[in-house]
Amino acid sequence: MEFQIKLEELYCVGLLRRFMAIFYDSLLLFAVLFVAAALVYPLTHGQISLAFRIYLLIIWFLYFALPWLKGGQTLGMKVWRIQLQSVNGKALNWRQALIRFSMAIMSCLTFGLGFFHAIVDKKHRTWHDRISDTCIVLIPKSVNS
Repeated sequence: MEFQIKLEELYCVGLLRRFMAIFYDSLLLFAVLFVAAALVYPLTHGQISLAFRIYLLIIWFLYFALPWLKGGQTLGMKVWRIQLQSVNGKALNWRQALIRFSMAIMSCLTFGLGFFHAIVDKKHRTWHDRISDTCIVLIPKSVNS
């Protein structure tokens, strides 16, 4: 179920809820990547080529982008009642999803600095929130029931 918060009320959720959703999604993503790798690994003749890595990166991106574009929630986000929304109130687009995904990786590669930016931002936005013009919001219990 999609739930849209008014722009003036837009306030991103804190890190704990985000990290818990990331943990859940990481477990699911590991299984998806394992199956995806197992399907094509015999074709690689035991060599982990650049093409194989790009294939897994695309699967990784699609794991997040498809649910974000469809309803703003991965499975981990649904469990923690959080939803990704565009700050302009419009539906999330592929460009925003790609920017958000890429910047989330950059946030991780900088030892989490992009995530921890949410601590000092008054609206709790991470680097990838700010650059992709998105925000992860809490869905009230009454809406999710």
